[in-house]
Amino acid sequence: MIPFDQLPYRPCVGVVLVNREGLVFLGQRMGGAEHVDALHSWQMPQGGIDEGESPQDAALRELYEETNVRSVEPLAEAPDWFAYDLPEPVAREAWKGRYRGQTQKWIALRFTGDDREIDVIRPGGGKHKPEFLAWRWEQLEATPSLIIPFKRSVYLKVVEAFAPVLAARG
Repeated sequence: MIPFDQLPYRPCVGVVLVNREGLVFLGQRMGGAEHVDALHSWQMPQGGIDEGESPQDAALRELYEETNVRSVEPLAEAPDWFAYDLPEPVAREAWKGRYRGQTQKWIALRFTGDDREIDVIRPGGGKHKPEFLAWRWEQLEATPSLIIPFKRSVYLKVVEAFAPVLAARG
């Protein structure tokens, strides 16, 4: 067995979906209750980057697969990749133990649609398994306190990267 600290990171994207009021989308994760309480079960859309797929294309695909949203325009991209480790027992179970965590490229998108477009129960036009129980709009700065603790450092970097962008674009 490969030592945990020598396992690679899974390439992934994260999406900061921003509405007209400057609030960001959060979904309440389904499952995983053994690892998280209800307060810390919120997160922004994220997911793996398929082979040959750009982070921008992966962000659009993941957003649609998790929220049904397609009405977006680009806002910004974080300059760096942000990584986090899963707790080792979770990592050994997830992705068949091939990864220790994820390295994420975060992309901010402006939501240009109507809230009725958002459907976390039948995402991707009903073609994808739901990942969220519920959703809400929230202040970007509040997101680190709502995320599962092992992802908190990444969310602090996301706030640092995108707060100035959101403030400038209102």
